[in-house]
Amino acid sequence: MTHPRRALVVVDVQQEYFEGVLAIQAPDRDRTLAQVLAALDTAAEADLPVVVVQHELPEGAPVFAVGSRSWSLHPEVERRLDPSWLRATKDKASVFAGTDVAGWLAERDVDTVTIVGYMTNNCDLATAVGAEELGLTAEVLSDATGAIHLANEAGEVSAEQLHATVMVLLHSNLAAVATTGDWAAAVAAGEALPVSDLGTSATRGRAVFGG
Repeated sequence: MTHPRRALVVVDVQQEYFEGVLAIQAPDRDRTLAQVLAALDTAAEADLPVVVVQHELPEGAPVFAVGSRSWSLHPEVERRLDPSWLRATKDKASVFAGTDVAGWLAERDVDTVTIVGYMTNNCDLATAVGAEELGLTAEVLSDATGAIHLANEAGEVSAEQLHATVMVLLHSNLAAVATTGDWAAAVAAGEALPVSDLGTSATRGRAVFGG
């Protein structure tokens, strides 16, 4: 088995998720930021390709308006930017939709994308789904991502519940979910992260909940 050819994809680590209406609620946003930065350190040490993505909407938009504070990268990410990294902007959930990210990764023979950033329940999830469509293996770092509380006509869910649920969902079929520390160890060893599958997850789920 060949070693994973990884790239780190930093999704929307922007000021909106720290100061705005979309501020991350769980896990703690400052702790998740620290893990994003730790993942960047690991990527630098291992010479992994890095993609930094910003969500961008037109001027005057209530969030992510180009040039606004909401749109700006978090200063800790901004100061670490490297000319070798790909910077991309998007206006859809997946980092692959309407961008050159997939082509840039293909040029570097990447077969595995490690997803960090925000939000668990939107752009991270959509990016993992998009990776599957491109034939890429997805990894999601559970402590370097985060969710928000949601309530609408369909119901309500806390950020804690939402983040935990999406992590289990992703690990069941769409991505390998791990902590940043476990991922760093896998990178150092040149190994893939363990992942479940839908059948195994369903069997274990029935053992826990019955049915």
